[in-house]
Amino acid sequence: MSVYSTERTGAAIRKLRTAKGWTLAQLSDACGVPLATLSRVELGQTPLNYDKLVRLCRALEVDLQGLVTRQADASTVPIGRRSVIRAGEGEAGAYGPHTARFAAAELLDKPFIPMILDITVTSLEGHGPLRVLPGEAYLLVLAGVAVLCGDAYAPRELATGDAVWFDGRGGYALLAPGGEAKVLLVAASADSQF
Repeated sequence: MSVYSTERTGAAIRKLRTAKGWTLAQLSDACGVPLATLSRVELGQTPLNYDKLVRLCRALEVDLQGLVTRQADASTVPIGRRSVIRAGEGEAGAYGPHTARFAAAELLDKPFIPMILDITVTSLEGHGPLRVLPGEAYLLVLAGVAVLCGDAYAPRELATGDAVWFDGRGGYALLAPGGEAKVLLVAASADSQF
């Protein structure tokens, strides 16, 4: 019999696991639940049966009531959060072969990750493996011309001001045929780390 098959349960388990500083593999070793199952549980895709629930609670050192409490906490959406990002600001980093500025990096548990990317790659060979996202994304070209390539569709050239909403789960690449382009990418996030 399945119990607790919601995304909130998965989020609660993920919070308990990360609070211990454990990876999914470490939790799997501690409770004897397969790694792939734990991953699906944290994503809210797989229900827990009673036996697995008890093993998870023991490994995470929380009783069933503690998990229910965490589940309620996980469903609480913060109200009044905001992060102002001035022009040129944002946490600098790399996103695949591109340089990026990640907006609102200090906010945790964001349902999406906004970033400004400087695209300088001109070919798929230079890009390397296709990027994969946990869900959908929105891309707006801020300057230059960008090309969106993917496994499921033909390459699409986008000029300044053009935008596209796409499913990033199948893999995609961003190219700048003119040598450079700047884009805003707003990507779905499975968790606060990207």
